[in-house]
Amino acid sequence: MILRRVARPLLASIFVFGGIGALRDSQGHAKAAEPFLSDAFDKVDGLVPDQVPRDPVTLVRIDAAVKIGAGVALAGGKAPRLAAVALIGSLVPTTLAGHRFWEASDPAVKQAEQVHFLKNAGLVGGLLLAASDTAGRPSLGWRARRAAKKTGKRAEKLSKRAEKSLPG
Repeated sequence: MILRRVARPLLASIFVFGGIGALRDSQGHAKAAEPFLSDAFDKVDGLVPDQVPRDPVTLVRIDAAVKIGAGVALAGGKAPRLAAVALIGSLVPTTLAGHRFWEASDPAVKQAEQVHFLKNAGLVGGLLLAASDTAGRPSLGWRARRAAKKTGKRAEKLSKRAEKSLPG
């Protein structure tokens, strides 16, 4: 459908360009994310494996790679549902780290951060729609229920056949 071919790249564009921007200024993004990351890692201390990087610059670069990769995939219609879920997973912590409007004391800064926070919430809404869009095909849940029902009917038929063939 033409709508998907237009909407997906439009939705994905902010993530691709944001990811490129984060790669170009990893240090600046890391500095902004550091308070959030410190709080988050303190709260999950002992639960997160040692292999998970804690360096803010590394995490910003990983996040940027996810945004670029999943954004390109969404724009190109390659695994769009998975790409949308990956972008949601990237956007939520980015929003919580970067747009903490509730901590701002300057009213102008608070309003600007609140606008960005709500913009990102709207993007999550669009990504949720993209993640649930089956492009007209039945969902995995529907297909699984249908397959289970068919299997049950086949098993019932086989059971009846087996009962008839038993001597008795």
